[in-house]
Amino acid sequence: MKYEAEATEVTKQSSEAADVTQRRIIKTVEEAKQFLKDNNVKYVLAQFVDIHGVAKVKSVPAAHLEDILNSGAGFAGGAIWGMGIKPNGPDYMAVGDLSTLSLIPWQTGYARIICDGHVNGKPYEYDSRVVLKNQLERIKARGWTLYTGLEPEFSLLKKDDYGHIHPCDPTDTLLKPCYDYKGITRQSAYLEKLTEALLEVGIDVYQIDHEDANGQFEINYTYADCLRSADDYIMFKMAASEIANEMGMICSFMSKPFSNRPGNGMHLHVSIGDGEKSLFQDDSDPSGLGLSKLARHFMAGILEHAPALTAIAAPTVNSYKRLVVGRSLSGATWAPAYISYGNNNRSTMVRIPYGRIELRLPDGTCNPYLTTAAMIAAGMDGVERELEPGKGHDSNLYDMTPAELAENGIGILPQNLHEALLALEKDDVIMGALGEGLAKEFLELKHMEWVEYMRHVSDWEINQYVEFY
Repeated sequence: MKYEAEATEVTKQSSEAADVTQRRIIKTVEEAKQFLKDNNVKYVLAQFVDIHGVAKVKSVPAAHLEDILNSGAGFAGGAIWGMGIKPNGPDYMAVGDLSTLSLIPWQTGYARIICDGHVNGKPYEYDSRVVLKNQLERIKARGWTLYTGLEPEFSLLKKDDYGHIHPCDPTDTLLKPCYDYKGITRQSAYLEKLTEALLEVGIDVYQIDHEDANGQFEINYTYADCLRSADDYIMFKMAASEIANEMGMICSFMSKPFSNRPGNGMHLHVSIGDGEKSLFQDDSDPSGLGLSKLARHFMAGILEHAPALTAIAAPTVNSYKRLVVGRSLSGATWAPAYISYGNNNRSTMVRIPYGRIELRLPDGTCNPYLTTAAMIAAGMDGVERELEPGKGHDSNLYDMTPAELAENGIGILPQNLHEALLALEKDDVIMGALGEGLAKEFLELKHMEWVEYMRHVSDWEINQYVEFY
């Protein structure tokens, strides 16, 4: 099942249907050893992410795979962003999840295994994959599975002799380039190589397009349970970045590389299933959205906690150049600035494509584990409190005046990182999902980022003020 399929297909959200990709799941150490031998793997990358969602690895000779599975690959925790470990603290041990062992198609002789962080022999609460697993216990305890489908957008860029970035294709200059034949065809070599690499590791790519900014693309792949989706997103970024680098380009997931063009989002499609059917879809829904009470409560929780959730899903200074009220040269930013939902409405924070929800808030710089964990916490708060999302809005919110937005009770998302961090600090639900230690690390790092940004003197300021005063 693909997320862009017809509504009748969307109903088939069983656990079996969610696992359609041809991926080899390795279950035993002996099977793993044979897999490495058959594929001439010399090194295994023990991989995890830091608090920013950036992939970190240690290269381990294949003969020592069992070390990763048992004690783990050791790291100096103080050298990793957001782990809360000082130079005199314990080692951070990355313990491999055997079921995630896979080849790295663009790096001959290498495989990857995804790891969970352990400290002093226990899963470490600062590790973002561990944070997501902890939140998933709330879903599993009810016999449910939370599925997500991620839609990563990215920019293919080059730097000129002055260090300025430009779309890597100098002919990609249309004012409205979305779905342009020339734009996608002239990057076909890169897109084909990336797609083939993803397919080889079981990530089922089903659509590729040129997006609405010059040099911007999107690759869609089949949804899965949310932990696997987050794992796949990291593999996607690793592949996209390294293959681009090999071809002399920069693949950037930066939210807003060009001020006058749409930014890079990472839309998150969400549903919950019980192994037999989707619990989010209800064809008798009088609103026509096909949403069950569970889905409406879950969505209401997301809307309730939207300001705090923004800090996690849009975690950089640059993210808020995307989440602005306004337009771009192509006609729309396609980014959510408004706390609302609507029937297939891409101007709202939550779009309803019938029977599921699409959270349009995250961008490509987010940590997918923390973003999903925070979303679960928000959604489950809505479920447990039986919150209602209120009235949906199907009109183009970009056209509404501030007075009209206020009249319709539509709030605006935080418009800079500082506002979002203040909202996060006040939100006990999202802070609790992160855990006291990791939340403190996140806030400290992001407040520092905001201060550094505010103290930076930009080219705009030089051009605006140097000769004026």
